[in-house]
Amino acid sequence: MNSAGLLLDAFGRIREAVHAAVEGLDEEELAARTDPDANSIAWLVWHLTRIQDDHLAGAFGTEQLWRSDGWRDRFGLPFPPGATGYGHTSAQVGAVRAGAALLLGHHDAVHDRTASLLAPVTDADLDRVVDTAWDPPVTLGVRLVSVIADGLQHAGQAGYVRGLVERRG
Repeated sequence: MNSAGLLLDAFGRIREAVHAAVEGLDEEELAARTDPDANSIAWLVWHLTRIQDDHLAGAFGTEQLWRSDGWRDRFGLPFPPGATGYGHTSAQVGAVRAGAALLLGHHDAVHDRTASLLAPVTDADLDRVVDTAWDPPVTLGVRLVSVIADGLQHAGQAGYVRGLVERRG
């Protein structure tokens, strides 16, 4: 397996976990919160997908699908165009309401874009600096591992919340 294959496998695992957390739930279940300030499945999946879209677009110099493919309009959220969920308040978390088809459609589109961006990546590409705002500057490899870690963490949280929602039912 080469670097691109390894990365594609990791992002594929995020996609599988997202589908497992979302499929079969209605909008109310997806918006359920375990306490008034907790993250919902809808917010967790929206956020991890926005981070993946934002960070990969930045790293590869492409447009975010959030804007270019109309996902922002389809979600109709009351946030600025570049919002990814980072630093959201409890009220903002609660504002993310979406059905399974919308959440999964958005995630699958971002996953497909991710796969197309990663397919040609070589080991040497992973050392390319993609963000000089940090000390040390962030390389493509570090950025991708960060997005994978964030995505798996939030997908796991969404799966946990799903279990709680199903137990309540």
